[in-house]
Amino acid sequence: MTKAAVEREPSADIVIVGGGSAGTLLAARLSEDQTRSVLLIEAGEEAADPDIWNPAAWPALQGRSYDWDYRTELQAGTAGRPHHWARGRLIGGSSCLHAMGYMRGHPLDFQAWVDAIGDNRWSWDELLPAFQAIEDHPLGGNGLYGKGGPMPVHLPADEVSPVARAFIEAGASLGLPRLEGHNSGQMIGVTPNSLNIRDGRRVTAADAWLTPAVRSRKNLTILMGSRVRRLKLEGNQVRSLEVVGQQGPVQILADQIVLCAGALESPALLMRSGIGPRDVLDAAGVGCLIDMPEVGGNLQDHLLGAGNLYAARKPVPPSRLQHSESMAYMRADGFTGAAQPEIVVGCGIAPIVSERFQAPAAGTAYSLLFGITHPTSRGSVRISGPELDDRLIIDPAYLQTGRDRALFRQALEAARTIGHRDELAGWRERELLPGSLNSAAEMDDFIAQSVITHHHPCGTCRMGKDPNAVVDADLRLKALDNLFVVDASIMPSLTAGPIHAAVLAIAETFARRKILLS
Repeated sequence: MTKAAVEREPSADIVIVGGGSAGTLLAARLSEDQTRSVLLIEAGEEAADPDIWNPAAWPALQGRSYDWDYRTELQAGTAGRPHHWARGRLIGGSSCLHAMGYMRGHPLDFQAWVDAIGDNRWSWDELLPAFQAIEDHPLGGNGLYGKGGPMPVHLPADEVSPVARAFIEAGASLGLPRLEGHNSGQMIGVTPNSLNIRDGRRVTAADAWLTPAVRSRKNLTILMGSRVRRLKLEGNQVRSLEVVGQQGPVQILADQIVLCAGALESPALLMRSGIGPRDVLDAAGVGCLIDMPEVGGNLQDHLLGAGNLYAARKPVPPSRLQHSESMAYMRADGFTGAAQPEIVVGCGIAPIVSERFQAPAAGTAYSLLFGITHPTSRGSVRISGPELDDRLIIDPAYLQTGRDRALFRQALEAARTIGHRDELAGWRERELLPGSLNSAAEMDDFIAQSVITHHHPCGTCRMGKDPNAVVDADLRLKALDNLFVVDASIMPSLTAGPIHAAVLAIAETFARRKILLS
């Protein structure tokens, strides 16, 4: 059953905070047991804007009423700019806003998680059944990809832009392998992007998991337009949640609580509840009940240079997909190899540039985007006060390490190498950006001006075996018995590409263990 506003709900066996990708999956999976009552709390409402399901419209969704539209602190590493971080405020969360790329990641991405947590269940091999359960892949059933799962994985074919086809040929001419998608475990190579699209329409996490049959379950309640102000503790447990909605504050009792509010709001809720770094809580006027120094720390995000821009010698037809049609992952020191990728170059059918540059008219130019896969810069998110409306202090600390800056220079060079290949000569009139760069300092300055977020914040409630890690291998908050965090915030480090597939696998893995133990 669904309720648009908060009504009194005295208790639930499991309360899920956040109706985004992880939360919608968990609501569906955990409510399969009809003896278990599940309550899903979401700050936003149902998705209603028809543009959400139009793949080509996704960039225009940012800043609309269902986007949290967070703003970072000014970033010294990006020419003193703030960055707008789009995050979905509606059922389905950011799966309603993002670019629909579905990339599991590289096996070594997950080995880093195993090394951090000391538990093989977070390895590529152990996560494979979770990925397969998620997927409806056209090559599914072969032991590698899933078949018949809730989320379609579309492999574009005839609809791929001719510019993207030329980009792929250019990459292949440099020795990059041709791949059947980014999800086999080999990411280094060239291929059209795998996308969460079916029959030309975006499929959100809510579309996939909160089907009419799931929503009709009597043991599942969805509260929309409602936010959890704080958690109330008794001993080593959360006893209740203070929920604020259209009818004012309501106390909800819960046996178990699962935070799925994302890399920003999950740590923010913990901090508002007195769980976090003592100095941050003191500065925000919140009494520290449990001193956990790394809550809100370890913030990571991918950046993309936008971009290496080219004037087209003939009209560029509009994308029939979602503008960014191919990501070529590679090593920084020679492009090829079977190891973990270090840099990425993407083909933007539209002229994609940062706000520091003037974009040419659509159809007259195209962009090659460039970035690094595993940044070492680490930032933080902090609360500024005890209330829901007190702003979050978001500091991703972009490009603060020499390694990140050096790899970004190599990524820019890789983009320009591909962009000037003969395979793109039929489309390339001339390079518009960056123009002449005569030193590392000039390259760094252009990169600082051009980078934009790739919308992959994570890491702020990281799992780990060390004493400062926030959650354990079961995703239980280490200081409490009945509180779990299941979203991108638990990732110790970024996967090589977009993180949405990994977030879904995290939630599916948690659901499987919960079901097994129930």
